[in-house]
Amino acid sequence: DMIVDFRGIPTMRNFAPTVLDVTHSLQQPNQSSGVTGGRPDMIETIARAGVVNNVDGLFMETHFDPANAKSDGANMLHLDHLEKLLTNLVAIRKTVNGLG
Repeated sequence: DMIVDFRGIPTMRNFAPTVLDVTHSLQQPNQSSGVTGGRPDMIETIARAGVVNNVDGLFMETHFDPANAKSDGANMLHLDHLEKLLTNLVAIRKTVNGLG
């Protein structure tokens, strides 16, 4: 598994807007099959953590059929789940902004 570390976000935000690459953060390289694996079940968790830590944007690969995507299907968000996820993330961002 790759390690996702949010400690650098405040520092990076001092220099430029930050974007968290959610789905690539969940890739599992070096699989015995030769194809990169992934953890799409963790997309919402990592995206929420990014929003709570004030990233300026999120990058998430989506597909209507991740299992048949030409690349990175193992760590993609199914397109049918995108709207609900974005709605939840906007609500979290509004809550975080209200705390400051």
